[in-house]
Amino acid sequence: MLKLAEKYPEKPVEELPMLFHRILQNTIHDYFRRQKVRGLWTTLLSALSPRHDNEEEHDPLETLLDETKQHDAPETSLEQAQTLSAIEEALKDLPARQREAFLLRYWEEMDIAETAAIMGCSEGSVKTHCSRATHALAECLNAKGIKLP
Repeated sequence: MLKLAEKYPEKPVEELPMLFHRILQNTIHDYFRRQKVRGLWTTLLSALSPRHDNEEEHDPLETLLDETKQHDAPETSLEQAQTLSAIEEALKDLPARQREAFLLRYWEEMDIAETAAIMGCSEGSVKTHCSRATHALAECLNAKGIKLP
């Protein structure tokens, strides 16, 4: 309702229900699209890290390299380390703007508006950079034989 009031104060009353419905639909689509992309990377990283039931927040990138916390088979540890290395290498190969947008959105979990403000660009540019980064990372990891869940 707030978006409707902010963006369309001059619209005739007859058009408001239709506009509200469209705004609601787009908001729902945006939410599920974000959840799909975040879920993909969260699933990949959480699959790499050991369980931390006693900690509310942990950084999977830090826990991967901490051998004292890992109780997995050596093959699993090696696979996790290789996957992490491939992700870090793929991130380094991204163009700077794509890497910045990707890290802010998915590692720092900032929304599009916050990311755009930090990067000094439009929200559309953030979406484009994130999309390109996600596709480039997926291609790079697939080329190395790492299949995303």
